[in-house]
Amino acid sequence: MRRSEWVIAVYFTYVTVLCWFLPVRASLAALVSVLNLTILAGLALLVYADSLRRREFLSIVRDWYPTPLVLMAYREMGWFAQPHRDFRLEQIWVQWDRVLLRDWGVHAALEALGSVVPSLLEIAYTLVYTLGPLALAMLYVYRRRERVDRFLLVYLVGTLLCYAQFPFWPSEPPRTVFPGEDFPSFDTVFRQFNWWMLGGYGIHTSVFPSAHVASAFAAAFGMKRVLPEHSWVSRFLLVMAVLIATATVYGRYHYAADAVAGFGMSLIALGLTGWLERAANGSARPSRLPRPSV
Repeated sequence: MRRSEWVIAVYFTYVTVLCWFLPVRASLAALVSVLNLTILAGLALLVYADSLRRREFLSIVRDWYPTPLVLMAYREMGWFAQPHRDFRLEQIWVQWDRVLLRDWGVHAALEALGSVVPSLLEIAYTLVYTLGPLALAMLYVYRRRERVDRFLLVYLVGTLLCYAQFPFWPSEPPRTVFPGEDFPSFDTVFRQFNWWMLGGYGIHTSVFPSAHVASAFAAAFGMKRVLPEHSWVSRFLLVMAVLIATATVYGRYHYAADAVAGFGMSLIALGLTGWLERAANGSARPSRLPRPSV
C-alpha cells in the first residue's frame, strides 16, 4: 500500500472505533461502521487488483480514490453532532475576533475597495475543496504522477487530522452563535452561494480546527515539496490558502482561533510527513560494508 493509503486506512478505522464510544444512536454507529468497512474493503480490493494486473488504469484510480473520501470523512463527522448549548469556547474566541476585526481595523481594510476584496474572499472559500484535485491534476499535466503519493500524504494528514478532532471540540461557527455581529457589509452573490452550500451540506460537530485552512495550506506545502521545479503552482495554492484563511474569519464562518489552529495542523502534517520520508529513505539506503582488512 502507498503511504497515503495507509493514512486513509488508519483514519477510517479510527472513526469506526470512535463512533461506538460517542453518544450517538447504535443504529448510526452501525451505519458508519458498515460504510467505513466498505470503504476499507474497496481500498484493499483496489490495491490487490493493481498488484495483480499492473494496469495503468488501476494505478490512476488509486491516485484519485482518496479525493472523494475527504468529503465523505467530512460528512461523517457531521453525523456525530450533538445538541450544543454551552458556548464557552465561542465566547472566548469571539473576543479575539473583535480585537482583530474591529480594534485592528481588519474588517474596514478588507472593505476599503468596496465589494472587490470580499467577493474574492468568498470565491476562494467556495473553491477550497477543489485545491487537492487541482494539485493532482497539475502533477498529471507536468508528467509527475510518481509524486502523487508524496503530495497526498501531506494533504490527507493535514485535512484528516482536523476531522479527527471535531468530536472533542464541540462548537458552532460565529455566523450562527453571533448572528449579524461583525458580518461583511456586502452580501454578494458569492456569499449567498456559500451560505446556501453551508445550509445544505455544512456540519455542526465543530469548527475547531478549521479543516478549510488546514487542507488549503497542506495542499500548498505539499506541492512545494513535490513540484519545486514549477513553483508557480505552490505559490498560487499558497495565495489561495491565505485568501481562504482570511475568508473564514471575515465571512464569520470560523473564528480566528480555528484558522490559526488549522494552519498549525498543516505545519504538523508537513513536519510529520517530512520525518516519515527521511526515515523511509534512511531505511532504504544500503548499509556500507566494512573495508576488508589488508
